[in-house]
Amino acid sequence: MRSAVSTDVPDGRETPFDALRGQLQEAAAEFADGPDALQGILLGIVDDVDRAVHEPLEIFPVCHHSPASAVAMARRLREKQPKVVYLELCEDMAPLLSELRNCRLPVAVQAYASEVEGFPAEWAPLSVVAPITEASAEYQAIAYALDTPGVELVLVDRSSDHVFQWQAGGTEPAGPDDRPTEEEAALHGDAVGVEIGDLRPRFAELEEHLLHHGRVRHWSEWWHQYVELPLGDSDHDTYRQVMLLIGSLFRRLAPGDPGRVRVDEDRERHMWTRMREHLAATGTDPVDCLYVCGAFHASSRVEEFGVHGSDTFDISPPSGSTWQYGLIPSSHAAIEAQFGLAAGSVSIAATQWAKNLRRTRVQPFRLAGQAGARKPGKAAATAVPVAPVEPADKLSGFLQSPPALDRLDEAELLGWSVEIVRAARRNGYLASTADAIAVFETSILLAGMRDRARPTPYDFQDAAVTCIEKETVPGRRDVRRLVEILMGGDRVGQVGYEALPPLARDVHDRLAPLDMKLQQHGVQRALLDMTSRPELRQCSDVLWMLRRLMPHGAARPIMGERELGKRPVQESWDLALGTHQRALIELGYEGVSIEQVLEQRLRRVAYAPDATTAKVLEAVEDAVLYLRSDRLADELGTRALEVLATERSVDGAPEVLRRVRRLLAHYRISRPVLPAWIESFAKTGYAHYCTLLPTAFTDEDATVRQVAAMLGFLFSMESLALSLGCDRTQLDLAFGQSHPQEPSRVALLWAAQVHLGQLSRTDLRARCDALLDNPLVVPAYPRYLSGFLHALEPVPQLVDFVVEAVSNAFARLPDPVLLPWLPTLITSLRSEGADLAPLLIREAGRVFPGRLPALDAWVPPWQAAPEAPAAPAGSGGGASGRAALLATHPDTCDSLARLLGCEGTWETEAEAPGGAVLGGAALVGHHPETADALEALLAGA
Repeated sequence: MRSAVSTDVPDGRETPFDALRGQLQEAAAEFADGPDALQGILLGIVDDVDRAVHEPLEIFPVCHHSPASAVAMARRLREKQPKVVYLELCEDMAPLLSELRNCRLPVAVQAYASEVEGFPAEWAPLSVVAPITEASAEYQAIAYALDTPGVELVLVDRSSDHVFQWQAGGTEPAGPDDRPTEEEAALHGDAVGVEIGDLRPRFAELEEHLLHHGRVRHWSEWWHQYVELPLGDSDHDTYRQVMLLIGSLFRRLAPGDPGRVRVDEDRERHMWTRMREHLAATGTDPVDCLYVCGAFHASSRVEEFGVHGSDTFDISPPSGSTWQYGLIPSSHAAIEAQFGLAAGSVSIAATQWAKNLRRTRVQPFRLAGQAGARKPGKAAATAVPVAPVEPADKLSGFLQSPPALDRLDEAELLGWSVEIVRAARRNGYLASTADAIAVFETSILLAGMRDRARPTPYDFQDAAVTCIEKETVPGRRDVRRLVEILMGGDRVGQVGYEALPPLARDVHDRLAPLDMKLQQHGVQRALLDMTSRPELRQCSDVLWMLRRLMPHGAARPIMGERELGKRPVQESWDLALGTHQRALIELGYEGVSIEQVLEQRLRRVAYAPDATTAKVLEAVEDAVLYLRSDRLADELGTRALEVLATERSVDGAPEVLRRVRRLLAHYRISRPVLPAWIESFAKTGYAHYCTLLPTAFTDEDATVRQVAAMLGFLFSMESLALSLGCDRTQLDLAFGQSHPQEPSRVALLWAAQVHLGQLSRTDLRARCDALLDNPLVVPAYPRYLSGFLHALEPVPQLVDFVVEAVSNAFARLPDPVLLPWLPTLITSLRSEGADLAPLLIREAGRVFPGRLPALDAWVPPWQAAPEAPAAPAGSGGGASGRAALLATHPDTCDSLARLLGCEGTWETEAEAPGGAVLGGAALVGHHPETADALEALLAGA
C-alpha cells in the first residue's frame, strides 16, 4: 500500500510521524472507495511535513502579514539566534532594506523600470512592490538581521527582472491575483505584488467547503478563526508543523495550471540554488541558518530541495532593462486590495499582533531609529541559543484536540460596542445606548451560532451593521468601514526624508521657504506673495512643474496662472505631496531633478512615433513656460517643423493654429528677432495648408472647424510667410481649386472670399437673402450659419455680418418654419462653435438697443446704411473723391509724404474747386491705393 505513495523517508527509518501515517491510512481506507487518491494526498502531506522538519537547514514557514507568524518568528529568532537568515524576497531588493529604519511602516520596497528591453513595449513601465508591515514575519527577520552584529541577511527569491521574464509568454504581466484598480490600491498603482506566504487555497471547491463549514463569509475570517487564534501562542514545533501541513495541503489540492506550477517550482529551485551557493561560498554550517519562506514553498518537492539537493537549475541572465529601486508608502487598504484580502483584515491583524505580544510577552524586533519604535531590550544579546533536538510529532495532538474555547472578554466587547456607537453618531447615525447594548448581545449571539465562545472582530462587525446601519447610510462611511477604523484604521506609511531619492529630497529643499510640513498627509494651503518675498518665485516654478508632472491633486493652483510672457505676483496652492508621495518617488527614478525629468518627457513626446504637430508644439510651449529653455524650445520647434512636413491630414489644425499664434506673439515680445524655426514653420505651414486646402474643403473626414483653422493659419501667417519668400499665387490657386458642396463649407468659402476681396459684402448679403427665399434651402440654413460662425476664426471682421444673418433669419422666417428650425440652430451653435459664440453675443449687445421700448423704433444698421458700390479705380469719380479726401484730411497725406521722402506744398487748382493736390499730384498719382482705402474706411464709418 505504501508503494503507491510518494515519500522521501528512507526505508527502515522510524520517524515521529509513523503513528500519524497509520491513522490517516485507516481513515482513507474507511472513507474512500479505494486506497488511491485520498490516501496518496493524506500520506503525501505527512511526508512533506516530515521531509521539511528533518532538513538540516531549518525551514520556517510563514503566512503573509500573519500576527501568529510574526510572534513565532520573533520567538524563534531569540531562541536560535541564527547567523544567516535566508529570506524569500527578490534578491535585487537587498540594498533597500536598511532604509526601512527611516520610514514609518507600512511601506513597500519597489523595483521600477521605465526603459524596458526584452519585454513587450506595452508592459512598460515595469513595477514590482513588496509591502512590509510591522506585524509580519519578514519584518521581524529583517530587523533582527540588520540590528544584530554578525548576522547576515540574504534574499534568495528571483529578481524583479525574473518576475517578468518567467511571464514573458503571456500577454500581460500578472501578479499573484488580479491586479487592483488605481482607486482600490492607489499607493501601489498597477505594480505586480510580491509577498511572502501567499497561503490561500487555489482549489475553489476547497475554499468554498472551508468557508461553508467554518460559518464565515470570506477567507480572511476563516484564517483568523481557525489558524491565527490557535497558533497565536503555540510552541515552535506545533506552529511549524501546522503551517507545513497547511502549505502541503493547499499545494497538493491546487489545480494543475502548468504556467503557475512552473513559476512556483522555478522560484523554489532558484531559492535553494542561491542558498547552496551561499553556503558553499561562506562555509557556513546549515545548522546556524534559518530559511524564512511561505508555507506553500516550504513543502516543496523539487529535486533541488534541501542542502543536499541537485544543482540542475540554471538561472537565466537578466534582461537589458534598467531597474531602479526605492521605498514607497503603503497602507493596509493597498495591501488588502492588491493581494485579494478582505477589507479591514490587515488592520485586524495589526490589532491581533498587539494582543499576541501582550499575551505571550514576546519581545519583538524593531529597527533602531524606526519611527515610533522603542529601544530593543537586552534579551536579543543575552539569550542562550537552544540546542537542536529531534522534532516530535505535534500534529497528532493538534489535529485531535478540540478547539480552545476562549472565555468571553466582556470588557473588550463592551468597549467596542460603546466606541462604535460613538463613531456612528459622529457620522450621522441615530444611534443610542440601546444600540450599544444590542451590538453587544448580537455579537455574543452570532458567535454562539458560529460555534465560538468569544466573538471575533468579524462577528462584532456583522452585529454592528445589523443593529446600527439598518437600511440607510447617512454619511459617506458605512458601519462596516467605521468598524475597520475602530480596529485600527487604514494605516498609511511614510518614507522618511533620508530614504527619499535625490529628486524628492531636492523638491523638499526647494520648497522649504514655504514653511510647510510637506510630508504630512492631507491637503495644505500655500500662499505665495512674490512681491514681498521674491524668493518664492523659485517655489512657484517648482510647483508648476510638479503640477505638470504629478497626478491631479498633488499640486493644484487655486489662484494664479502661468502664461507666456506673464510674471506671477500672487498665487495660492493646495498641496498634497504627502498623500502623493509614491508619485514623487517614482519621478526620482527618471532623473535627479524635476527639470531633467520634464525635459526627458517633452523629448519623449516630441520624438514619439505617433507624434503630431500639435503635440510637439505643446511640448515647445511647455519648454518655454516651465523650463524657460530657449535651447530646448528651438530643438523641439525644429522637430515640429519636421512633423508638419510629413502630415497629410488636418486633424490637428485648430490646435496648431492656437499654439503657433501664442508662440509667435510671445517671441515677438520677448525676442528682438524671431527664432529661425518659427519663421520656417510659418513658411512651410503656408505652403502645406495651401496644398491641402482644396482637398479639405471636400473631405468628409475633415470637420468645418479644422478647415476654418487652416484658413486662420493662412490668413494670420500670410504677411510673415510672404515676407519670407512665399508666393501669394499659391493661395489664389488653392481657392480656385476649392469647390465645396456641404452648406457649412460653402459659407466658409464665401467668408474667405470676402476676406480676399473676391466677393463683396453686398454679394454675400444677396446670396444669404436668396437662401432664405428658397423654401428648399431653409432647412439647411443653420448649417450655413455654422459655417459663418467658424469663419470668425480666420475672418473675425465678419462678426457683424453673422449677427445680421441670424437676425434676418428670425425676422423673415414664419413661425411654422422657424420653430422646427430653431433647435437645429441652437445645437449647431452649441456643438460646433461654443468658443466663438461669445463674439456674436458681444456684437449683438453692441448693435441691439439696450432697452425694450427702444426696440420698436430701432432700425438695423445694415438697413440704415446700405453698402455703396465702390467706384472703379482710375475713374473721374474716384479721382474727385480722392482730391476731396486729401483736402479734408491733409495731415494723413503729409505723414505719408514724409515717410516716402516726397517734398512739396499744398496748392488749390481752379479747375478742381474744393480739391487739392500735393506737388503737382505726384503723391496721389503714384500711390492711389492708399487714398482709395482711406476713403472706403471713412465712408463705411
